[in-house]
Amino acid sequence: MSVAAHGPVPSADEYPTPKSIRAALLPEEAGDFDSEYRHAMAEATENLDLNPVLDLLERWRRVARSSQDPEAHRRMLKHAAAINAGKSVPTESWPQMKARLGL
Repeated sequence: MSVAAHGPVPSADEYPTPKSIRAALLPEEAGDFDSEYRHAMAEATENLDLNPVLDLLERWRRVARSSQDPEAHRRMLKHAAAINAGKSVPTESWPQMKARLGL
């Protein structure tokens, strides 16, 4: 699916702070964000390099954006967990999806 089908990639303007990113997350993902953020900040303090923190925030902005449709996001997480466990999940081809969406 193209980015245009879901709107623009979230920007720092949409979720400008770690606090705003965390507030947009599903409750079940907030703990993962907290843990990763603390770890990245500790490393940044040691290495005097904020790039890993900035990369983490960019990745979590995408998660926050995806979380705005909680049911779809939870469905995606469930399917990802099933795939990672070697299970089969229902799929459709790109041509089928385009036809279903009228593209």
